Amino acid sequence: MLFAVDVGNTNLTLGVFRGSELVGHWRLNTDREQTVDGWGVLFRNLLSLGEISFSEIRGIAISSVAPSLDASLRRMSERYFHQTPLFVDSTTDTGLRIAIDNPTEVGADRLVNSVAAYARYGGPCVAVDFGTAINFDVISADGSYLGGLLCPGVSVAAEALFRRTARLPQVDLQPPRRLIGSNTVDALRSGLFYGSLGLLDGILARLLTELGPTTKVVGTGGQAHLLCPSSAYVQEVDEHLTLKGLRMVWERNRSPV
Repeated sequence: MLFAVDVGNTNLTLGVFRGSELVGHWRLNTDREQTVDGWGVLFRNLLSLGEISFSEIRGIAISSVAPSLDASLRRMSERYFHQTPLFVDSTTDTGLRIAIDNPTEVGADRLVNSVAAYARYGGPCVAVDFGTAINFDVISADGSYLGGLLCPGVSVAAEALFRRTARLPQVDLQPPRRLIGSNTVDALRSGLFYGSLGLLDGILARLLTELGPTTKVVGTGGQAHLLCPSSAYVQEVDEHLTLKGLRMVWERNRSPV
């Protein structure tokens, strides 16, 4: 079994695969103060809840955009799982050609999302990940990672608005009841929702003009299930796209038994 770990700036997403089947998954807050033993106890408890033993884990794959956590996760893997983890980066064999100016700049999460999207759709395709940032990642018809666009995430934009406006309340993102809000809360919700949707579809419209109308688009990440159903261009939402990409990269790089 494979233990897949995606370390984001805001959330930590975990999954356990038996072959290609995702048999357990969890989403936690990213704790930058966590210790090696803290990780071990936390992961043991989660696996126990899923009736999975440490001894069943035969591999660990990690995509991380929080370098300060990499050392503690590596030591945790070795101490508790007795496994050397695969940390995905631009030097890892992903099956994609990284066709950007400086390949070392691309985040591991963007790579594994691209691997999973290309495996599912072929190319050209676009993976849109709604996290701390909204990442648009573009893969060509021949399997080249072309780069993409990085935008402020929905939560980041909302927090900036609330911090700089003394009289506006903090609201959660959800589809508004109507376009024109008749009170402050509804006006904020409508602005956040349709502003984010306008950003999403505005960028995708330009990408499809450049890449062609047959381009496939898949959404993933925290707010994908809220925004993508209202998009004119996103064809599918896959909340486990990143974990699936991690599994594919691990399978490609695992040592023969």
